[in-house]
Amino acid sequence: MKFDVKAGDLRTRKTDCLAIGVFAEGTLSDEAKAIDDASRGAIKALIREGDFGGDIDSCHMLHSLDGIAANRLLLIGLGSQEKYSAQSFRRGVSSAVKRMGHSGSSDLTLSLPTPDKEDARSLARSLATAAHEALYRFDGLKSGDKVTPKLKQIVMLLADPERVTLATHGLSEGTAIGEGADLARDLGNLPANICTPTYLADQAKKLALESKLDVQVLDRKQMQALGMNTLLSVAAGSDEPPKFIVLKHLKGNAKDAPIVLVGKGITFDTGGISLKPGAEMDEMKYDMCGAASVIGTMQTVARLRLPINVIGVVPTTENMPSGKATRPGDIVKSMSGQTVEILNTDAEGRLILCDALTYVERFKPACVIDVATLTGACVIALGSVGSGLLANDDELAQEVLAAGLSSGDRAWQLPLWDEYQDQLKSNFADMANIGGRAAGTITAASFLARFTKQYRWAHLDIAGTAWRSGKDKGSTGRPVPLLSHFLIARAGEPAAPPKSVRKAKPRRSR
Repeated sequence: MKFDVKAGDLRTRKTDCLAIGVFAEGTLSDEAKAIDDASRGAIKALIREGDFGGDIDSCHMLHSLDGIAANRLLLIGLGSQEKYSAQSFRRGVSSAVKRMGHSGSSDLTLSLPTPDKEDARSLARSLATAAHEALYRFDGLKSGDKVTPKLKQIVMLLADPERVTLATHGLSEGTAIGEGADLARDLGNLPANICTPTYLADQAKKLALESKLDVQVLDRKQMQALGMNTLLSVAAGSDEPPKFIVLKHLKGNAKDAPIVLVGKGITFDTGGISLKPGAEMDEMKYDMCGAASVIGTMQTVARLRLPINVIGVVPTTENMPSGKATRPGDIVKSMSGQTVEILNTDAEGRLILCDALTYVERFKPACVIDVATLTGACVIALGSVGSGLLANDDELAQEVLAAGLSSGDRAWQLPLWDEYQDQLKSNFADMANIGGRAAGTITAASFLARFTKQYRWAHLDIAGTAWRSGKDKGSTGRPVPLLSHFLIARAGEPAAPPKSVRKAKPRRSR
């Protein structure tokens, strides 16, 4: 897919399809008013006849309309005009791109209203990321012919030529974010018999070679030497060797402390001895989506050549039952020296993360953000709309929340009060790895907080947002957009816009 920005009159734009917005109850956007005037009221007539009402996510295609140069006109429902936002814009783009996937058009020109407080750069960034998600396919493991959309180019049409430079840069950023999210989707969608810890390590090495990142992969013996016993306790029941992946993008000032991203990489989670129910256990291949999002974000950072220091850390293993598996009641000493009583082997994510969070102290980080499909309690609390956020630093939490809002990949902050630590008390060790049914998302983060006292830290629980279930089952690529926006903001304004927008190749499963 090629993305581009043009300035000009939408009425004279020659394109296979021009997409414009209509608000709920048939209220025309400025772009729709211009087309309606040029076509002698064709849009208003359609609305009067009840064929289109502007509801969010709705579309209606018109062919060979008089008064415009475009071959087709696609009306996009934007919902309430009073509530129109960047999120509405993204949904409008997604609706248009998905609709065009079922047409014979090879190029699409989008001219949607600008929400309040949004500039051309942020809108173009949103357009590219939304288009990537709408175009994503995972069919490489299917036999037979693959369905390839005919759409080859998406153009963002602006009335003001002075906004083109900013929009061009936004498209470049959005393309890199979209490709990073696509990589995360690919890794998440691959089955566990393909996407093993070794496979993740190989993909990290491949990315490092392609994107000029530094990479290091620790094996079991190296982890044993470091005392990563909680991580290794999870790996004990699996025949697949665990890996500990470190990716470095060091393009900032050498004296600047790095931002560290840590991603949970359980490539398949049976629950271990605390075995999960069989229903929907296939979805436990997604328990490495935190790792996938960190790897995808590192790709985005590298492709944008952000002038900052970023380190991605991925502890990865399977969680399997066997005669060698860790048992409920076992006590292990973490890399930090603190001991953990493992009351439930299905609370394994925090066990691999705590050693990783201790390991990253050596980088003297500016801040650390860990990403994990950690608790079912977060799904109950927030559903699939927002990720859970907990942090030991309110200023960092606000930065993460702002990145979520700007990217549309939103999070919601939960408290991390000291009183919750009482639920982790153990009669036999420094702490237990679970705190009971109450406040499960918070007590999981409270456990991790015991290993993050040396730096500013935020935790993203993506159990509800990392994948969709049902007929549209699949990895979402979240929170690559949130993390990317956070890092772009940390990097500050670019010195100069890119000369051109890269062509994005459609991602297919390996």
